[in-house]
Amino acid sequence: MFQHTMKYFDAVNEWTGRGVAWLIWIVMGLCVFEVITRRLFNAPNIWSYDVINMFYAVHFMLLGGYALLKREHVSIDIISMRFSKRTQSFLQIITYLGFYFPFIIVLLYVGWKSAASSWGFAERTSIGLPYIYPIMKTTVPVAAFLLLIQGIPELTRCVISFLGKDNPDD
Repeated sequence: MFQHTMKYFDAVNEWTGRGVAWLIWIVMGLCVFEVITRRLFNAPNIWSYDVINMFYAVHFMLLGGYALLKREHVSIDIISMRFSKRTQSFLQIITYLGFYFPFIIVLLYVGWKSAASSWGFAERTSIGLPYIYPIMKTTVPVAAFLLLIQGIPELTRCVISFLGKDNPDD
């Protein structure tokens, strides 16, 4: 049963990552549009900076769980690579329990409160653009949740590796 849950969490982040990755095309299109209107037509858009930042922030934040799934996050292995696989797994367990999960839980809590507050008064950008609350503010707790559910299988894999088991069902 737990193996099924781990695969489900992996699949959620796989699906989310593959879908959200396409947002970079929107960011790129908006940047090209802004450069063309600014340079060729001398008609800059006041809204473009905020909109490009919103889309890029959503792209960046929601890909965190996918990056963790694919092991594409920044990792400094200069010291730990000298240790045995078991010691590396132990250090990862300590890191997940001592740093990763506490940070993600705080991020989820604070992000949730901020999003709820933002939804409560329909927050706008500094230039008055609507939709900052459903886009930017809601992205933070959603990203934290995706990181949380991806951290569970990653921690489980570390424990399995530490125990020397090849099969998680053992």
